[in-house]
Amino acid sequence: MEFMVLLIALLFGTVLMVGVGERLRLPYPVLMLLFSAALALVPGLPEIHIEPELILPIFLPPLLFAAAQRSSWSVFRVRWKSLILLAVALVAVTAFAVAGVANWIVPTLTFTGALALGALVAPPDPVAVESVAGKVSMPRRLLALLQTEGLFNDAIAIVIYTVAVQATVKGTGVDAWLVLQFIMSAAIAVVLGFVVAWLVGWLNRFVPNMVARSAVTIVAPYAVYILAEEVHASGVVAVVVTALEMGRRARAQDSQERLTRQSFWAVVELLTTGAAFGLVGMEMRYVLQDEGRDILRFIPGVIAVCVVVVLVRFAWFWLIYKFGGTESKARTPGSMKDVLVLTWCGMRGLATLALALALPLTTNAGDAFPDRNFIVTAAAGVLLVTLVLPGLTLPSLMKSLKLAVHDAEEARQERQLARRAERVAIETIRNSEAAAALPEKRRAALERRLSSLHSILEADYSDDPEKMLKIKAVLEAMDAVQHEAMDAARREVLAARKQKGMDPEAVDRVLRRLDLRTVTLDR
Repeated sequence: MEFMVLLIALLFGTVLMVGVGERLRLPYPVLMLLFSAALALVPGLPEIHIEPELILPIFLPPLLFAAAQRSSWSVFRVRWKSLILLAVALVAVTAFAVAGVANWIVPTLTFTGALALGALVAPPDPVAVESVAGKVSMPRRLLALLQTEGLFNDAIAIVIYTVAVQATVKGTGVDAWLVLQFIMSAAIAVVLGFVVAWLVGWLNRFVPNMVARSAVTIVAPYAVYILAEEVHASGVVAVVVTALEMGRRARAQDSQERLTRQSFWAVVELLTTGAAFGLVGMEMRYVLQDEGRDILRFIPGVIAVCVVVVLVRFAWFWLIYKFGGTESKARTPGSMKDVLVLTWCGMRGLATLALALALPLTTNAGDAFPDRNFIVTAAAGVLLVTLVLPGLTLPSLMKSLKLAVHDAEEARQERQLARRAERVAIETIRNSEAAAALPEKRRAALERRLSSLHSILEADYSDDPEKMLKIKAVLEAMDAVQHEAMDAARREVLAARKQKGMDPEAVDRVLRRLDLRTVTLDR
């Protein structure tokens, strides 16, 4: 019951921090982390710990699934080099660099123990990156790169971590089995992802109820994650593949279902992110409290680990910028400003804390796990340096760098796609037998309406910033007038609900149509 009370408090706190964050222009996940850490200091509040092995299975599947839904297979076909360089190579280089420095500064720390530390601090957390970087005005090309990096980098980090911990516990070394194990676990996870996505597609065709079809999207990520972990495959890869494949299988006729799912997942993502960061904040407070005075002697080592984590990421992106080639620069850092932003967005989160807390207490020989206290403290330090500091300062950094948020290529693609959609819609009307049976006046009205479809679908982009602002102001004014009119219509319908003899279901049906019309207001 105490955990339920805490969870409800964190959910309410999330809503509160969202409001505070919007007013202060700060990311609510970081505010939630600080809020929960402060909450843990309240006298008399019982210490409630969630089991470390449950943190990832509870929070990672829905949040990874939500992030992956905003991507597609085509992104990975274009960005496969970035995926290898960042999600695989950068994680491995960071893990071994941290291991080398930690092993040098802390002589009592074995190399395998140091490698476990390197693995758990190596991957930027996709939840943290998406929640913080996605809320500021950032060029789409950089955000897309961060999203691509974050979806798979946990997989190799967890494999390195597992092998290093097992080697430490057994008192053995790390061998080439590491690479083979990663390839095998990833391959099995990909197969599981395709199978579960196919199963969800079959259920969507079999189950007529729209609410049930939406509900299966919350079951699928948990199911495939747990199944993958049971067969010693990568749960992270399995969830991402499931989401991408479900997106590929989306049907054109499911428009109402898409609206429902988007609203449903917006709520799930917000509350899950808030609760996750809230628990991270409380656990960080407990970790630092449990270590006591030992923290003081750990400070040099913790600072060194934090510096290595940041410097390796900066150096990696600088090398890509300098030697990536002209073709790569269109998809990777194209300037030193990009390098700084991408370095600053290397935020660690759920995975780092969960893996640190999941470290065994003893080895097979009965000895204490080598320097476990230092590893846990270093993980907490990396969280503070890479998550809290960038999270609070990223908006100011973006403002000072004056990076152009407008992406000409994205605008061109959106205009092109809107024109394609309009052309196909008009051709369908002209070739439709049902449309041919309509009176000429009605058919012409339909064509005129569809002829303005591109202006409805296109984003409000312009190559002239001042012109863009003027256009945006006019469109916002038009939206305000239309919304005011629709609000008046809804008030009238709601007033009718109170009238004697009025069927509430009839009112609800009309109100729903008005609501859907408001969502899709033509400009």
